[in-house]
Amino acid sequence: MEAGFDTVLQAAPPGFADDEAPDLGRRAFGVDAAAAENLGSERDQTFLLRDRAGGPLAIMKVSNAAEDPVTLDMEALAALHADAADPLLPVALPWVVPGADPSEGPAAYRTRIEAGAADHLIRMYDVLPGRSRFVASDLDDDACTAWGETTARLGRALRGFFHPNAQRTMLWDVQHAPATRPFIADIADPHHRELVTRTLDRFEEVVVPSWPRLRAQVLHGDLTVDNALIDERGRITAVIDFGDMSHSALAMDVSSATESLVAGRGEDLFRVARLILDGYQRITPLEPEELRLLGELIAARAAITVAITSWRVAAGLEEADFAQRFNDLSISTLETILDAGWDETARRLGADVPRGDDTDLIARREAAMGPAMEPLTYGRPIRMASARGVWMTDTEGRTYLDCYNNVPCVGHAHPRVAEAIARRSRTLNTNMRYLHEDAIELAERLIASCAPGLDTVAFVNSGSEANDLAWRLATAFTGNTGGLCTAFAYHGISDAIAPLSPETWPPGGHDHVETWAPPDPYRDVPPDAGAFDAAIERLAARGHAPAVAILDGVLTSDGFLDLPPAYVQDLVRRTHEAGGLWIADEVQGGHGRTGDALWSFERFGTTPDLVTLGKPMGNGHPVAAVITRREIAERFGEGTVFFSTFGGNPVSAAAALAVLDVLEDERVLERVRGAGEALRAAVREVAARHPAIGDVRGMGLANGIELVRDPTTKEPDPDAASAVRDGMREHGVLVGTSGPHGNVLKVRPPLAFTPDEVPVFTAALDAALAARS
Repeated sequence: MEAGFDTVLQAAPPGFADDEAPDLGRRAFGVDAAAAENLGSERDQTFLLRDRAGGPLAIMKVSNAAEDPVTLDMEALAALHADAADPLLPVALPWVVPGADPSEGPAAYRTRIEAGAADHLIRMYDVLPGRSRFVASDLDDDACTAWGETTARLGRALRGFFHPNAQRTMLWDVQHAPATRPFIADIADPHHRELVTRTLDRFEEVVVPSWPRLRAQVLHGDLTVDNALIDERGRITAVIDFGDMSHSALAMDVSSATESLVAGRGEDLFRVARLILDGYQRITPLEPEELRLLGELIAARAAITVAITSWRVAAGLEEADFAQRFNDLSISTLETILDAGWDETARRLGADVPRGDDTDLIARREAAMGPAMEPLTYGRPIRMASARGVWMTDTEGRTYLDCYNNVPCVGHAHPRVAEAIARRSRTLNTNMRYLHEDAIELAERLIASCAPGLDTVAFVNSGSEANDLAWRLATAFTGNTGGLCTAFAYHGISDAIAPLSPETWPPGGHDHVETWAPPDPYRDVPPDAGAFDAAIERLAARGHAPAVAILDGVLTSDGFLDLPPAYVQDLVRRTHEAGGLWIADEVQGGHGRTGDALWSFERFGTTPDLVTLGKPMGNGHPVAAVITRREIAERFGEGTVFFSTFGGNPVSAAAALAVLDVLEDERVLERVRGAGEALRAAVREVAARHPAIGDVRGMGLANGIELVRDPTTKEPDPDAASAVRDGMREHGVLVGTSGPHGNVLKVRPPLAFTPDEVPVFTAALDAALAARS
């Protein structure tokens, strides 16, 4: 048995009869009770003292003679602390012994009475309203959720409390479940012994190694149906016993309450448990590891219930009917959990647990999502489990350097952004019909980041929506119907914007859209505006004047072509002369990706008419925006009222504000410049050994590596690009491909990428190229 085992569990409880209790109350606290009702207790005695009319006077606790007085003091102090921290918690408070002074210490809440063969400490507590001796499975869904909430409130009220005696081996605290192994021999039923043994085996294998990482504090630990009173709706009206307090993992508290409330619910166990957890997490969200282990903790609580009560009955310390009144329910809980399996239990309780093998998932994906869905990357798809910064981890535990995903712009799972989302979602998420400061502050900061004149912001949810809204603004302002984009651009999926995304066009194009080929220094295509003028003329021939020309400032889909500022300035001027507006699409190049400025259009010395932002704005959270001039927004408003249900909601706005803060606090632009320069320099060293690399180009952390069949002819080699992309995956680095021929390696990592990751990237690139030699 574990050292330090609390010996009070081994001592027989007091044995006073009901008719003796009033005299004890009179002698100890001067309570003039006419009768008493024994409420039952495991190792103490608890009496409800009544007056002559049968009304309740007080709750009297007669402590086990083996109980440490300082532990009783701890219980009194904890109840008082919880009441002070949360006065609305229905905690039964201890009485002061007549004539005692509580300012002199907690001994003022107990007194010693000589009675029978031993002395006993007597305590008196308030009588609170409510009823006991109820059946957990009779509580409805709302009551279970409320119970979880009260459990969390009680834990929160105690989190600032500590007492040395809380560091004890209280066997009802599941952290000491292994100490109950000697009691298994006292379990009469072989099947029950086997269930308890399996549960304790799992606890030692999985929970014990994880326990030091779990949040811990002094906890009530036993807010079960035995230790609470409820009203007619099943809500807790009184927390009546702090006798099982200990310093333990926070998850122990919720597991004890959950195990008590799900008893007797059969297959409904998991649904009810989720409702209890919903209530608990309204107050105290559980961490992923706590949630993952919760099934083991609930099962362990059920297992030790059977083990401890079987031992106490075998030792003659309790009557079997009282001690083992919950054992059948505990066994049912164990059977339900063990039949489901540990992983399935964790999943049903809300933990993030992978399900099914990859082959099964691929088939289900195809069946559910259809053939139009973009195919999975790589012939052997990666099943990701988690990500942080620039690193992603698959379900087999292998890590990958992410040099592909631009959406988590300040890094996967950035704590500032993740916490901002979680914090705001716990308090408020509504729409822009209500006044809230976050969206207003975000709009003001975006305006402040742009040139004068760009003074109006509209919020949406994605880059596609932002570009769609920009198109509507432009057509309303200009009265024109044509659109211009680069030859292989991508700007979104809406009905209005898909035609401006020739990367995904079927053959034939669109009548109201024309494209122009941007300059390509690698192939000696000069920055000549003639191609742009020709596109305008082709539109005019079909009866369309341009409403917009739209440009991704880093030309991601066109292969990361670096445009001269004077050339872009000329195109903006020509667009305006033709009656159109200029859209700077910052979904790819914005939020500091170039390292020169926050927005990629600033590199060109231009002021666009509309700026569109996408999901990098919220580090992957669905938030986007359009920034424009007031006169454009006013013209649009003459014909309609714009409203997006989720656009600018407080959670999205909190995410976007956090991203802007991170960009400033971490000096991201400076980091991007340095990392981008180091990356391109290192790749050029690799290129010197591999003639398949025709060109290395880019700006900041938007970079392209063009692969060719022959460095002299510069013939594109898409097969090599695909093979190198797949080869780099095998060496733990993720990239994509882009360009009209699909022969450009797309290197656009999260902006958390630093020079430290450059050797990892170049080693994978070198190895993948060498494998094709």
